[in-house]
Order: sequence, then structure tokens, then C-alpha cells
Amino acid sequence: MVLGLVLPSTMVFFASNLCSSANPICIHEPKLLTPFHYHFCKNSILTNPLSSKFQKPHPYPLLVLNSISEVESSGNVIEETEKQKFKWVKKGANITEEHKQAMSQLSTKMTNRCKALMKQIICYSTENGSVSLMLATWAKSTNPQRADWLSVLKELDRLNHPLYYEIAEHALTEESFEANIRDYTKIIHGYAKQNKLKEAENTLLDMKNKGLVFDQVTLTALVHMYSKAGNLNLAEDSFEEMKLLGVPLDRRSYGSMIMAYIRAGMLDQAENLLKEMESQEIYAGREVYKALLRAYSMIGDSKGAQRVFDATQLAGIVPDVKVCGLLINAYLVSGQTREARVAFENMRRAGVEPNDKCVALMVDDYAKENKLKEALDFLIELEKDSIVLGKESSDLLVKWFKKLGVVEEVEVALREFCLRMPQSTTL
Repeated sequence: MVLGLVLPSTMVFFASNLCSSANPICIHEPKLLTPFHYHFCKNSILTNPLSSKFQKPHPYPLLVLNSISEVESSGNVIEETEKQKFKWVKKGANITEEHKQAMSQLSTKMTNRCKALMKQIICYSTENGSVSLMLATWAKSTNPQRADWLSVLKELDRLNHPLYYEIAEHALTEESFEANIRDYTKIIHGYAKQNKLKEAENTLLDMKNKGLVFDQVTLTALVHMYSKAGNLNLAEDSFEEMKLLGVPLDRRSYGSMIMAYIRAGMLDQAENLLKEMESQEIYAGREVYKALLRAYSMIGDSKGAQRVFDATQLAGIVPDVKVCGLLINAYLVSGQTREARVAFENMRRAGVEPNDKCVALMVDDYAKENKLKEALDFLIELEKDSIVLGKESSDLLVKWFKKLGVVEEVEVALREFCLRMPQSTTL
């Protein structure tokens, strides 16, 4: 609003006291009082509201008060500050070769408005303004749709850009983004994967403040997040809340809670939940079975390992050499050499070729019990089936034979025999 006031010499007092009244009109900067000549009527509506007749105009200096500030609901006037502007990187500016290279690799499927923003993000510097200001400027000038925001976020995710989450969080505040519960869940899940619990909980709080109701996907992400953070109680609370939704739980929901129990060392609870799944003909993924089998294997619980190994096959998952190796290790840790050897032979009969790690487990056990004859019989059988030793099993044999006082020539020959197998792999 622009307010024009005639200030003749008789009205100087009013002008000087303009800002000292109860509800002052605040002038933001000295340059806002701009004098200029305007032919104004002596008996104007401003000087004489009852008169609508105009007489011969006379020149008077007129002061224009620009940018009158907004008034609060209480009637007080708030001083309006000038909005900060983002310094947009223009074409032809001093752009580094690295930035040019990054720009050239942008997806060709992106629209021009999305590419324009991506170029600003690539060249972003705090000297140009904040990220929020940059995004707000872009949104105001291009009027993007949800598809545009998603396109930019997808490209940032592909590039693993460090500003991804800051931009994603700002997008939630933009009306054009049309944020939904899944957008919040994706950010929470991403923070959880990076172990950024505080940031995830801030997004969760913002989600609650928006009045969004948690669904199964969101609660599954929370279970995963809290289990990784070692907070089993919150993970259990989220899982119970998930059950109260009244919808059937899927393998991801069950799997996240099973992993929480495994991380907490509560293997019985994890196995019970696995059985609950199976009773509903829902089967966990290979990684869940393998994680539980590994946990039993490391503590030498051969019975638990065997149960999970059997459950894996009932779920239709064919055990690979790493899964078989975990079962063998469980028997060896518990001191059951004969059962470990049976598991090794069953693996071979099933057509799974043992890797160097499995062979090394058996060799190490023979060495600990100093069963040289059994070890040689074992190696001869492997040789008959064209299975040779790798580096890990080879090194174990060399150390063992040194303790037995084997001559250097035999050691060299053994090394040449062993080095024909690929490198060891971890279970």
C-alpha cells in the first residue's frame, strides 16, 4: 500500500510526530521519504473530507511512505524486513570442470526446470544463500509439481548427494510436493540406515505433528531403526503397535523384529517369532535365516543351528556353501567333530562344493586334536574329487607340520599343492 500525504509547512509538526504516536507508522529506511512535486488541490478530500470540489492546483512537495509494514491482529505494527534473495548461479559463470562434468551426467529424462535446480545444487555454495532459500526461489519461479520434486530427489539419491536429506526434508514443507506418509517413512528409513537416530526421530515428530497416522510400513521402519540402535524396548513397542493395526503382518515386518532379537542376543525369542511366521505360511528372507544360524553357530549351539538349518530348507531356500559352513562351524565349536564331518560330507553329496573356509574349519579341528592320520585321509579324499586347498587351509597345514617337525622340502611341496585353489571366503 502506498500512502500519499501533503506536508505543507503548517503540517511539519504532524510529520515529525508521525512515528511517536500510539500506533506509529514505521518507515523502514531513510530513502523511503521521497519528495516530489505533485499538483494537489487545496480543498482535497485529505484536507477537507467534506469537500469534493477541486480548485486550482498548487505544487507542494509530497512525501511517499513506501512499504508500510503489516499490522498484527493486536493492532501493533510489525517492522517488515527485506527478504533475502538467493544468488542464482547463471549460465556462463565461473563453473569448475568438476561441476561441468557432473552437469553433463544428469539424467536426460529430467525436465528443464528440474535440470535448472540440479545445476544450482551441484554448484551450491553457502555464500549464495541457504538451501531452503534456493529451493523456495526455484519453487516460486517454476511452480513445480510433485513429479518434479520426485525427479530431483531420485537424481540426488542416484548421485548419493550430501544434500539429499536436507532437500527431501524441505520438500515436505512445500505445498506443491503434496507430501504423504510414505515420503516421511522413506526419510526415516534412510536416517535409520545411517544410524542417525536423532534426525530420524525429528522427522518422526514432524510427522506426528502433521497428524499423519502410522501404517505398517512406517512401523516396520521404526522397528528396524530401533533394533539397529540397540533399543529393543522401543522396537518391541513399535512391533506391538503394528499388531494393533489389525492387518496381517508381512515377512518384512516379522523379519525386522527377528533381527532386533538377534542383535539383542535373544535367540529363543527370534526363533519363536520365526515359528510364528511359519505357522501362517509366511517365510522370512534368506538373510534372516542366515543371521539366526550365524548367531547359533558363533556360540556353538549346534542344536539351534541345526533347527534353523532345517527351517531354511522348509522355507524353500537351498543352502549355499556359506550356510553349510555355519552349520559345520557350530558343530566344531561345540566339540562335535564327527557331526561336523557328517555335515561336511552331506554338503558334498548335495552338490555344494566346499570353499576354502569350510576346508580350513576341518583342517583346524584335526590340528587342534592332533589327528594327523584323519587329516591326511581327509585331504586324500578331497584330492580324489579334484578339490584342492586354498590359502587359509594351506597356511594352517604349514603351521601344523612345522610343529610336527616336517622337513622344509615337504613344506614347499605342500604349498605348491595347496595354492591351486581360490582365495578363502568368509562365512
